[in-house]
Amino acid sequence: MFKTTLFTAAALALGLAAGAAQAQDKAVELNFGHWLPGTHSLSKTGFEPWAKSVEAASKGSIKVMLFPAQQLGKAPDHYDMARDGIAAMTWVSPGYQANRFPIFAASELPFMSARPGPGSAALDAWYRKYAEKEMKDVKYCFAHQHIGTLHSKKPITDPAQIRGMKIRPANGTVASFVTLLGGTNVSVSAPESRDALEKGIADAITFPWDSTLSFGVDKAVKFHNDMRLYSANFVWVMNPAWYGKLSAAQKKVIDDHCSNEWAAKVGAAWGDFEDSGQAKLEKAAGHTIVKLTPAQQEAWHKAAEPLYQRWAQDVQRAGGNADQILGELKRELESRKAN
Repeated sequence: MFKTTLFTAAALALGLAAGAAQAQDKAVELNFGHWLPGTHSLSKTGFEPWAKSVEAASKGSIKVMLFPAQQLGKAPDHYDMARDGIAAMTWVSPGYQANRFPIFAASELPFMSARPGPGSAALDAWYRKYAEKEMKDVKYCFAHQHIGTLHSKKPITDPAQIRGMKIRPANGTVASFVTLLGGTNVSVSAPESRDALEKGIADAITFPWDSTLSFGVDKAVKFHNDMRLYSANFVWVMNPAWYGKLSAAQKKVIDDHCSNEWAAKVGAAWGDFEDSGQAKLEKAAGHTIVKLTPAQQEAWHKAAEPLYQRWAQDVQRAGGNADQILGELKRELESRKAN
């Protein structure tokens, strides 16, 4: 009885001490930079819920400050912003810097994924071990994706129609596909896309469905392909020095929020919302959903085959095993029923 009481008292004391230590954690700000509008669907389905959860789990000791709309830097610079400490954390499109992350580029190959929730979970699970090397100068948090297609000023059903067209690609891999098909790439970020289309700098764009509406791209293009052409893949990364200054309790909060579960959650919430934009455009006056036949779909798949070969060559030049890397990704996607 006496020993039990002593044990209980000691455990209680330890618990109170741990609670007091957490309560005394120094308050820190996590400046989170991204390049989407503050009203964008990912803000509501991803950034804001994640920030609120971090603040709650840290008992308010980590205050997440969101900086949208390129406030801290241009969209292609967000990886380096986290590396250099311009922001504690950033949302990055690795494909905005073509050839810098050749392993990650495997996930951007056309027709790899069709369901953004399971696809995000597979992408994140597959890339974690590679991120340690390929993104070693930042702290990797998680990865997720959305699915996009082709939106244009005229209907496009055949890959041969791309020849001579000016197209804004979603990432470096899509840009390579455009070049392969004889088109010209117009390399502008998502916030600059509508302007490029309206000024005639671009004839078409590869974009997810609802972002076509939120970025006003629907004002410039009226035809939308009913095809799961590509996945655009993103990473959340953190400045290592900022993370290193956190207390043990605060690091655990961040680690718990940099998980495969959060990758799947954000991927499903945002990806499914993006996909819902197709139904909105179907009902919008003046817009046409371009339905492709199975034969036309097959023509697009065949046209993409050389792109896989080029990717493999890029990875091999960088010292990677292309067959192993792509095989692992495909198995993850298949096991999670993402394609």
